[in-house]
Amino acid sequence: MQMLSTIGRRVIAGVAITVTSALAMTACAGTPAAGPSSAGGNKAATATSLADFGTKAELEAAAKAEGALNVIALPRDWANYGEILDLFAKTYPEIKINEQSPDASSAEEIQAAKTNAGLDTAPDVFDLGLTVTRQNTAMFAPYKVAAWDQIPANLKDETGLYAGDYGGYMSIGYDSAKYPAPTSLNDLLDAKYKGAVALNGDPTQAGAAFAAVGLATVQSGGTLDDFTPGIDFFGKLKSAGNLLKVDVTSATVKSGETPVVFDWDYLNAAHTKEKSSWKVTILPGTGYAAYYNQAINKDAAHPAAARLWEEFLYSDQVQNLWLKGGARPVRMEAMTTAGTIDKALAAALPTAPEKSVVPTAAQSDAAGKLLGDKWAAAVQ
Repeated sequence: MQMLSTIGRRVIAGVAITVTSALAMTACAGTPAAGPSSAGGNKAATATSLADFGTKAELEAAAKAEGALNVIALPRDWANYGEILDLFAKTYPEIKINEQSPDASSAEEIQAAKTNAGLDTAPDVFDLGLTVTRQNTAMFAPYKVAAWDQIPANLKDETGLYAGDYGGYMSIGYDSAKYPAPTSLNDLLDAKYKGAVALNGDPTQAGAAFAAVGLATVQSGGTLDDFTPGIDFFGKLKSAGNLLKVDVTSATVKSGETPVVFDWDYLNAAHTKEKSSWKVTILPGTGYAAYYNQAINKDAAHPAAARLWEEFLYSDQVQNLWLKGGARPVRMEAMTTAGTIDKALAAALPTAPEKSVVPTAAQSDAAGKLLGDKWAAAVQ
């Protein structure tokens, strides 16, 4: 399976959250950002492609002169981001990576940029779900990486404001030493899952949890035009005493605090490294898939480093590192054709559903509003 599948093998776009929330990053945490460096910062801030800037070597020199890169919401155990960050640091030791709020949601990334606007602490780059991405394009700088033409058209903004980076399927991870494998959504309503089922975040704020409600919707016979069936399912899960209100992390999985988890398949798969009894299943029937998206903060304090980071992420080497983390890199189809994909890692991916769905932007917006109106009451 080269790419996420839909009816007709259409490539899928990503989705995440619609409700923004405050992130506790205070303005006093940073200092006013220095002006762009004479090594190319002004040029970098307006460059819309590598060719527009100059050469790769010139971009690297400008980024090294800036000396820093601010990233946000990149947990090291999320899609192998730890290895990716370490490789960038090894490749460019002159550039200090400031890893901010690794467990922040997409909405909190945007809030952090607003809160820290004009300061050297503001994020230079974003990794976002589609709905938050589309709602905040005014905050992005257009930039097309060298591999732009290999990114499927429906996974990128034609003007370069954002592009998909990696994706996966909504799955259920579980401790097989204590719980049976769920074979349907309704299995989770059984008393044997009492106080055991958790979401990765709040669906009004986090893309993975939003997608869990989307999966529950289509697995309950509903459509993405109305997430009510998914909200109703989690209401039933709460009434049965099976919904566990604990945000999922690697630590909660390892300790057994969150023994059954709705999450992306690549995130659930990562837990098998630390917990041998951890298994992952993608439910039969209609699946739910999504890509996350890259974007550059138009007010980035380190505009050259931001663009170098994007070029780095879309390289063959890093696309294969996302694949190593169990995610499906956005250039997977092109790399498979070119023979640059890691074939062993690609073969190790879990079997994809025969049919999968993704909301349109309009469906995502409607679902986000519905969740904002009804989620809290359904699960309180």
